[in-house]
Amino acid sequence: MIKLNNRAKINKPKMRVGRGIGSGKGKTSGRGVKGQKSRSGVAIKSFEGGQMPLYRRLPKRGFNPIQRGNMIAILNLNKIQSYITKKTINTSEVLNSSTLKKLKLINKNSNKLKILGTGDIKDKINIEADLASKSALKKLEKVGGSIQLKK
Repeated sequence: MIKLNNRAKINKPKMRVGRGIGSGKGKTSGRGVKGQKSRSGVAIKSFEGGQMPLYRRLPKRGFNPIQRGNMIAILNLNKIQSYITKKTINTSEVLNSSTLKKLKLINKNSNKLKILGTGDIKDKINIEADLASKSALKKLEKVGGSIQLKK
């Protein structure tokens, strides 16, 4: 009979520890002698041998969000159109973040307004925003409206 590979047996049976001196892993079961690590139920988690542990080396952030002062309200053109059809927004007035906050259409904590071009807009409207996508600018100019970008 020809052997296909000369490697050691792939599925070795699990070593049964603590089964007498003759087994090779008897008495202390390969744990050495005495000490914390020889006892059962002891795990020294995150102990790095006296070195300052990783969880203490890293800065703590807690409940302070990193980008606190940078909340951007996003508004799509189809959303603006739906508000116009519901008569929530008046097309004769300039649409800006302060009027949207008064109407509770965007979050009061947001400090910037970005207009995105998802959907279509049918009515002519003038918008004052901090940021706008190219598609939104194109679609608004097509209808006859405009976006004034704040610097």
